[in-house]
Amino acid sequence: MARRYDSSTTTFSPEGRLHQVEYAIEAINNAGTSVGILAKDGVVMCSEKKITSGLLAPSRTSEKTYKLCPHATCSVAGLTADANILIDQARLRAGRYAYQYQEPVPIENLVEHVCNYKQAYTQYGGLRPFGVAFLFAGYDEMHGFQLYQSDPSGNYSGWKATVIGANNQAGKSLLKTDYGTSKKVEEEGGDEMKTDDAPEVIEMPDLAEACRLAVKVLNKTMDGAVASPDKLELFTMSLDEDGNCVHKILTEEEAKAVIEEVDAETAAAGDT
Repeated sequence: MARRYDSSTTTFSPEGRLHQVEYAIEAINNAGTSVGILAKDGVVMCSEKKITSGLLAPSRTSEKTYKLCPHATCSVAGLTADANILIDQARLRAGRYAYQYQEPVPIENLVEHVCNYKQAYTQYGGLRPFGVAFLFAGYDEMHGFQLYQSDPSGNYSGWKATVIGANNQAGKSLLKTDYGTSKKVEEEGGDEMKTDDAPEVIEMPDLAEACRLAVKVLNKTMDGAVASPDKLELFTMSLDEDGNCVHKILTEEEAKAVIEEVDAETAAAGDT
């Protein structure tokens, strides 16, 4: 039955599904993994670099992380050629908003614009969905640092920590247990008002802790491969003393130091 409906993006199957959109999501699930983690003082994104051939000339720029404007960046999983079209749309939106309103575009506004563009490719005939998922990281004065995820359907959602690409469910399971530290919210009125049913809040990690957690997640999602500086890319976004966003891709030496810290933590945990 599915074969009658899987060649069109504009026709629902009797089960209410759009098969081409599901196939695009499946293509992303076979792509290189990307991890996004929101920290107290910034955002960390860690991506798996898949080397298809040793004969390829090394890329002069990142093939996983792209700067959209001074206060927003994205990480991609899926077809890079499709991602380039959407990245251009995001950069145009950011530039036009800044020109029209003389202020930086809000991060969610930018994400929504890209997702609306993606959604149109699931609704009109003769088009196919974009085979790419994004992690958007950014900062604005209203909401501070933010992390969003979007998929080919045009849906987007805000996250504290998430994973896209291959083995993303395993990565999300690890993030659920290892992200931040939980603590009870103190009730007003002193100790006599405290109860065991008090809600828990998650205290976010700092940038250094987030970097280590991102490498730990990528270690779990990479199929049998051991994390090394040439197989992953670590990106951080933070603020400088003047309140400006600083985009930084860690050098191989810096990435190696983070990987060694994670290995030391893992070895120490195994000894106890």
